[in-house]
Amino acid sequence: MIGVVNLDKPVGPTSHDMVGLLRRITGTRRIGHAGTLDPLASGVLPILIGAATRFSEELTGGDKAYRAVIRLGFRSATDDAQGPLTPGGPLPSDAQVTEGVARFVGTIAQRPPAFSARKQDGQVAHRAARAGRPMELSAREVSVTAIDLIGLERTSAFLDVEVAISCGPGTYIRSIARDLGELLGSGGYLASLRRTRAAGLDIASAVTPDELLAMATAGHLADAILPLAPLVRLPHLTLAGDDLQHFVHGRPVHLNTPATDGRHLVLDGSTLIGIGTLRGGMLQPDKVLPPEASA
Repeated sequence: MIGVVNLDKPVGPTSHDMVGLLRRITGTRRIGHAGTLDPLASGVLPILIGAATRFSEELTGGDKAYRAVIRLGFRSATDDAQGPLTPGGPLPSDAQVTEGVARFVGTIAQRPPAFSARKQDGQVAHRAARAGRPMELSAREVSVTAIDLIGLERTSAFLDVEVAISCGPGTYIRSIARDLGELLGSGGYLASLRRTRAAGLDIASAVTPDELLAMATAGHLADAILPLAPLVRLPHLTLAGDDLQHFVHGRPVHLNTPATDGRHLVLDGSTLIGIGTLRGGMLQPDKVLPPEASA
């Protein structure tokens, strides 16, 4: 069994919990995911089954999209609703919010949350933070393609800012929430988050854990397992005959092809057999699927 499940993760469970669920449903131990979602977040969580786990890097690194609610008027030690929370400054005007949100579009320097899986100096940030030794994490460049303001909901205590965000890999939405609050002087944290697109998968076609369980009970679980090849965003090369045999046995292949140098998805017809790097007409195997696991 090999492929990808477009899982709609609910709020509450961890991404690892969802991996455990798929292991129980499929009876397969080799299960992983592409792109972690925090327990308080929901939405698209690509679950990789069988040898598809070897391609987690290729699926994790693409663009993503989110719907988020940023609450202004408070600060959070975790930059999300887990807190603890402390009161912030005065709430900004609607016009100030609109102007502030626009400042985060483009290539920006972003400091990861103190409670994150980011490593620095051999330490994991969230472990140091929980031990009372929060780390001063270095900022890194991330890409935010668009932030669309969906709506504002104001109370006397806080202002909720709902946005749709499209961004590149490695972007922390919690950091955007925190930094928007600091920019506006009110403080801010991520109140809720739903991922709507990741790894080429869209929330509209995602299946919930309950739906997966029902499909498994009815003997239709295979309907939820998507082929891997269409989701890997690399140019394609098709091999046949001796070239195919050389590649699947891990040997370089000399090709007379106009294909440009770089990494390519390698196919046998429509069947994925691996990934190779092309340099000067020589295709070097990087990842090769065994024949029984090809997808």
